[in-house]
Amino acid sequence: MSIVKNSNVIFLTYGAVTTTKENNQIIKENNCETKMGLPSVLEAFTSIFKTRSISNKCCGELIVLGKVCHSALVKRTLENPLFKDLNPAAIIVKSIQTWNNCLALIDSPSLST
Repeated sequence: MSIVKNSNVIFLTYGAVTTTKENNQIIKENNCETKMGLPSVLEAFTSIFKTRSISNKCCGELIVLGKVCHSALVKRTLENPLFKDLNPAAIIVKSIQTWNNCLALIDSPSLST
């Protein structure tokens, strides 16, 4: 199931700027569009692009997705003309916060499943 291809949902970014072609190659090579379920994709998206929280379950899926995929998907979303009015720097900060919060949650020894 391709989650991102048929929607305008993606993730966040860090580091150096890459081109759409490079992001698409990273996404394809790492099968990024198939690693998260749609409910978690939407939850992570609203956590980053709006001001909502992300559940423990979706944090787990985000971490399994991996930082490389997370970054490439966010970068590709920011390149979409639908998001041209957003502040990329603010989105990147929020993306990093979401990633770090999820990573801390998943790494927490007190996390009960």
